[in-house]
Amino acid sequence: MCPSSPTSSNNALSTAVIEAVAKEMDGDPTELPEQLYDVIDSDALDSLFTGGNSMGGTVTFAYCGYTVTATADGDVTLEE
Repeated sequence: MCPSSPTSSNNALSTAVIEAVAKEMDGDPTELPEQLYDVIDSDALDSLFTGGNSMGGTVTFAYCGYTVTATADGDVTLEE
C-alpha cells in the first residue's frame, strides 16, 4: 500500500488521486494511460467529502492498475 499526503483545501481529492498514481508510476500526471473521469466522476469524488456534510468514510475504485482508496481525511492509498 502506498499512502499519499493528505490533501489541502487547495488540492481536490481527484487531483490527489492523479498525483499519487503518477508518482507511483514514476510518470507525469498528464501522461497517465487512463483518464480519471473514465473510471469515476471526479466532480462527485471531490464533493463527496467536502463541506460540513462530510460524515467520514472511504471510497475505493480501480484506476490505472491500482486499487485506489480515498478517505474523508484526504488520504489516498494505492494497492497493486
